[in-house]
Amino acid sequence: MIIGIDPGATGALVMLDNDMPIEWLVMPTYKVGSATRVNAAEVAFFMDQGIEVTHVYVEQVGAMPGQGVTSMFNFGHSCGTIMGVIAALGYAHTMVTPQKWKKAAGLIGTEKDAARARGIQLWPHWSDLHKKGKGQALADAALIARYGA
Repeated sequence: MIIGIDPGATGALVMLDNDMPIEWLVMPTYKVGSATRVNAAEVAFFMDQGIEVTHVYVEQVGAMPGQGVTSMFNFGHSCGTIMGVIAALGYAHTMVTPQKWKKAAGLIGTEKDAARARGIQLWPHWSDLHKKGKGQALADAALIARYGA
């Protein structure tokens, strides 16, 4: 069992078994004032279902030009929460850059929604991929896991 994670507050987690998505979760969040925080307890519950997880692949993200200080702090907080859950569960993990997993998926030089289109090609019966925002996050997480597989 491999888990792929798109770690932002609008990201997702996907479990793959033999290259097939079997469980998925749009990133669970809650509000603290105007900030959106990842719900660590829900992430941990999803990841620790008694299924033997062999490895977790997490998108390695960094600051992007033009992002404000507050948004970068919030994004870093989300990533730190995810990494804390992985460490607490004792799962082996690998950070993978967007360039690496996108190259493996044949997505270099394509628009952002190309990951969702690729996901629909690979898993045409996965209806959640057809929802634009949610589908994008799920496709990214699934393709990150597929990179690791």
